[in-house]
Parts: sequence; C-alpha cells; structure tokens
Amino acid sequence: MEILKPAKAGTLESSDIYITIYPNESEGINIKLESIVMKQFGSQIKRVITKTLEEMGVENADVIAVDKGALDCTIQARVEAAAIRSSK
Repeated sequence: MEILKPAKAGTLESSDIYITIYPNESEGINIKLESIVMKQFGSQIKRVITKTLEEMGVENADVIAVDKGALDCTIQARVEAAAIRSSK
C-alpha cells in the first residue's frame, strides 16, 4: 500500500490516539510520538504503529501520533483507518 496524501484518524479524547500520516520522501517509516505515558509505553506504541503499517504493506510513511492513553487495539485501528484514507 502506498501513502498518497495526508490523512488523519482518532481524537484527542482520553484513552484515544490521534494519528496523522503523510507520504514519506525517504525510505522507511518515521514516527513522531507525543504521549502522556511516553516513559512507560512509548516504545510499545511505536512498535504497534510500525507493525500495523508493515502488515498493511506500507513501506514509506511519516506518522505523527498524539496519544492520550490508548490501548494497543485502538492504536492499531486508528493507524489502519489513517493509512486506508491516505491511500485512496
């Protein structure tokens, strides 16, 4: 799947995550993360985002994530929604 245009998914409500995905000019998946639980779960959140994109076949993307304590399943759903929106 190729990221063609910027897209967003999620909210800034408690227990949610706001994902913005952009086409990436360079190679790979770049993640900029802001989270209220960065020290405890920052690396796990980045793993979930990366794994979800890789499973969808996304090789190049810039992702900005603003997390408000979302569970892994919510993170995955928001990333999937943003990626699908950006590919159409």
